[in-house]
Amino acid sequence: MGKGITSRKENYSQWYNELVVKADLAENSAVRGSMVIKPYGYAIWEKMQAQLDKMFKETGHENAYFPLFIPKSFFSKEANHVEGFAKECAVVTHYRLRNGKDGIEVDPNAKLEEELIVRPTSETIIWNTYKNWIQSYRDLPILVNQWANVVRWEMRTRLFLRTSEFLWQEGHTAHATKEEAIAETKQMINVYAEFAEKWMALPVIIGTKSDNERFAGALETYTIEALMQDGKALQSGTSHFLGQNFAKAFDVKFADKTGKLNHVWATSWGVSTRLMGALIMAHSDDQGLVLPPNLAPIQVVFIPIYKGEEQLGLISEKINVLAKELRDLGISVKFDNRDTQKPGYKFAEYELKGVPVRIAVGPRDMEQGTCEVARRDTFEKETVMQDDVVKHVEGLLKEIQENIYQKALTQREETKHYVDTMDEFKIAIEKGGFVYAHWDGTSETENKIKDLTKATIRCIPIDNPQEDGVCILTGKPSNQRVLFAKAY
Repeated sequence: MGKGITSRKENYSQWYNELVVKADLAENSAVRGSMVIKPYGYAIWEKMQAQLDKMFKETGHENAYFPLFIPKSFFSKEANHVEGFAKECAVVTHYRLRNGKDGIEVDPNAKLEEELIVRPTSETIIWNTYKNWIQSYRDLPILVNQWANVVRWEMRTRLFLRTSEFLWQEGHTAHATKEEAIAETKQMINVYAEFAEKWMALPVIIGTKSDNERFAGALETYTIEALMQDGKALQSGTSHFLGQNFAKAFDVKFADKTGKLNHVWATSWGVSTRLMGALIMAHSDDQGLVLPPNLAPIQVVFIPIYKGEEQLGLISEKINVLAKELRDLGISVKFDNRDTQKPGYKFAEYELKGVPVRIAVGPRDMEQGTCEVARRDTFEKETVMQDDVVKHVEGLLKEIQENIYQKALTQREETKHYVDTMDEFKIAIEKGGFVYAHWDGTSETENKIKDLTKATIRCIPIDNPQEDGVCILTGKPSNQRVLFAKAY
């Protein structure tokens, strides 16, 4: 199977686009800027979804569903929020078509009294709903999440990373006190960080966003930032402390224990199919996908090598026994006994698809009671006794998961820079990686640095040491370094 993928060195962007399509993850659709997620890509998303959903429920959250269409007037109630999303909104103005002279046309008589916005995010419709759910402190907290699609009208799109429609989850919680809401915001960014590191094998830095980068309508935004192999950052999840902004906008009050009326405190948090882009760009190589075993739809593939039906029968018997033992341990297994493709083609196909472990069994293996076990992350092969293969694979999957994480962590650590001047900053940013530098804390300076270098403040890390210094651009005093990078 000729893979024909452009190398990362040659053209990273093209490598990514080709890999998404050739590995059967997704493709562009007839609707500009919207994608078709194919079964193999969706299987990875389903594994992400299942694990995150479990983690949400373990922290007391429940799933619900809210409308796709939001009345335009709702957006005008929270000024920062509407300003943040105004340029990305798709608007429904009519509700009927008719046959016209030149075919189907919009019926001008079917104009909506009030236009509807196709959901770019759900704070407004949800807080309008919460008004009916909340009267007393006994109704709080509300810990709700929804799995949904959203639309943000993008002009420049790329599969998974930036599309006009994408899949995500959005949590929306309501609390009696500021402290509870802040604790929730922090709890959820930690859930995302744990998921990224343990499941995606993706090391992340937790921090807060600068004013410029903060979510529209939030008082504080927490983020997890990951480094891709090309030295650019990818925001991989956010959690927002919304204060009482939305409760005030939609007049959501509760009576406390003394009977006094107070506005509710709010949070929202989300991750999207963008995580698919992170997974691909952080780990994959010029041969194709490299998937961490915890998220691989197929963790182990068996490939028989045989001549004739008789050999296949004997080999299949053995493989079926081994496959069942692995499945009993919760490991997902595929036995590829297609007779339409040669083993070499199959090897290349599963390399491209990032299957962590490949096991080949041929006539000589049957005589000697062995298997050839190959791991996708390092391409190492070894001969393992059939009696030991199940235990061996169980350990190997854990080893591969850890190795993929360590490789990504090593790359991040080896490419980080600490700089003290603008000249050093420009050189470091061009090299790629995370750059730690002093900043005077103003939006004006952040914008100037962005204009000069295309780098943005990815976050102010939460475990940031205090360190006296001066801003790289203005020379004004600063008490900590912040994390800059070019970003997707």
